[in-house]
Amino acid sequence: MCGIIGYVGTQPALPRLLTGLSRLEYRGYDSAGIAVADDSGICAHKRQGRLSALEKDVKQRTFTQKTGIGHTRWATHGAPDDINAHPHMSFDGRFAVVHNGIIENYAALKAELQQEGVTFRSDTDTEVVAHLLAKHYKGDFRRAVAETVARLNGAYALGILCRDFPHELFAVRRASPLVVGVSADGGYIASDVTALLPFTRRVMLPEEGDMVRVTADGIAVWEESGKLVNRPFEEVTWSAATAEKGDYPHYMLKEMWEQPAALAATLAPHLENDGIRLPELAGFPACGWVGLRRICMVACGSAYHAAMVGKYVVEKWARLPVEVDLASEFRYREQPLDERTLTVVISQSGETADTLAALRKAKRCGSPVLAIVNVTGSTIARESDRVLYTQAGPEVAVATTKGYTTQVAMLFLLGGFLARQRGELTAEAERRLTKDLRELPALTQETLTVATVGAAKWLSQARDVYFIGRGIGYAVALEGALKLKEISYIHAEGYAAGELKHGTISLVEEGTPVVVLGCGEVAPEKTLSNLREVTARGARVLAVTTADLCEIYGEAAEVLTVPTVSPQLSAIPVAVVLQLLAYYTALERGCDIDKPRNLAKSVTVE
Repeated sequence: MCGIIGYVGTQPALPRLLTGLSRLEYRGYDSAGIAVADDSGICAHKRQGRLSALEKDVKQRTFTQKTGIGHTRWATHGAPDDINAHPHMSFDGRFAVVHNGIIENYAALKAELQQEGVTFRSDTDTEVVAHLLAKHYKGDFRRAVAETVARLNGAYALGILCRDFPHELFAVRRASPLVVGVSADGGYIASDVTALLPFTRRVMLPEEGDMVRVTADGIAVWEESGKLVNRPFEEVTWSAATAEKGDYPHYMLKEMWEQPAALAATLAPHLENDGIRLPELAGFPACGWVGLRRICMVACGSAYHAAMVGKYVVEKWARLPVEVDLASEFRYREQPLDERTLTVVISQSGETADTLAALRKAKRCGSPVLAIVNVTGSTIARESDRVLYTQAGPEVAVATTKGYTTQVAMLFLLGGFLARQRGELTAEAERRLTKDLRELPALTQETLTVATVGAAKWLSQARDVYFIGRGIGYAVALEGALKLKEISYIHAEGYAAGELKHGTISLVEEGTPVVVLGCGEVAPEKTLSNLREVTARGARVLAVTTADLCEIYGEAAEVLTVPTVSPQLSAIPVAVVLQLLAYYTALERGCDIDKPRNLAKSVTVE
């Protein structure tokens, strides 16, 4: 879960490396480092902490080198300190390496190298790569890289410099994101296209196992077999400004306010006057929609919570059983999968390691796989049988907002589509659903004006917060609790309202905040009983509900009301209020909202 950047060209590398790293810092901010090369050799600098510490260090000197690599780290092996920061150098000083991912067999490789007399300076898995390069080097840069990666097991995107070839760099991709870019002034590599947008929008996505040589004159790509191949380049359609904060104090706030536009971009292409269209699914799956027996939705984090919403929607509308699994559990379960079980994998980045492993397991078992992702050409998108793309655009804040709501919106579309294909949705019901979906972006815009600052002030003093709801409200409660704990560091848990009395209510005491969600129209009178139960034990209740249900929950100490919308679709406006609540609570507590401690945006390690 680190970010890498590389450049070879006609201009000084350092400014480009620092600019790219500033756009990758959401991927890791324990430490940062750069290495630059010219005919005099390789010069490396790295520092613990945020990128600003490295910038302060390197700006005291003049760097004219036109080849370089950079790294921003989220620690997996070894403490976040100067020694463990990347780049890592080989024992002979010939190679510098940056790495995103995990080398699973590093311990065995390290022991082998130590027996040969190599001294290790760091606790990282990456250092073995640098030393293996030196071991295999016989004057041929590409061959040394090929022989080194042949020894590696795990997930990695590598950027490599060699002092004997100071005007080129090599990159290798295996189960970890990598983007290659070209411009008039040179070539680039990066973990994410956002890092390249200030310089180029012409990019190429290497295939699994590809090795790439970057020079000022162009790009060469070898596939895993060693064959030289051509990979297509494409133009990125969004600008660098899309991934910048503009006048907003935080990316998270900006991205919350981008949700109406992101929802419209996701929904509109699939809505006709009288129904939902998903041409991406034509002729899929082989058994037909009526022939499906069940759906397995697989995801991690907020995407898992989106899948929980999808479960309620698909089961209600399409009358099709849905199981929702955490990807890290799904891959190790022994559940039956076959051609009549549709596996839906959901990932914002399209590179989430556990979700990718789950996808591959499903395919091995013969299950057709549908992906819901935000990044075109990502690994999950490429390996799935079919893809539905959300249109969230770049999301920089670690805590997802528009990434989550556009996933939920796409699941609404999938639920309506399945219902129609399976004969469970009348033409009139589909027209009403289409109308409601078309209005959802405007309702979300209205929701963003709900006043949450007052509630956030008293919530910021809490030690524990409990979120409860029923049906879709339960799914949203899980996401609301995650948002609060992610960025405010307050302990928060989401529960099915009916489960509160099975143990958790023992934790409720005088002043304990309980957030009650009134959405989805599932037994509101039962949820009201839960509200009264916690109030009787001293809880301070905040209700978040749709306007049509606000009277039912009027007994709460405070009520936040979102516009009335059809029950299932209420998941999005209620979730948006919880995002705002988490944001202003974290702001009140003085937290680093965009870069919460110990977290990184794209979880590309297991």
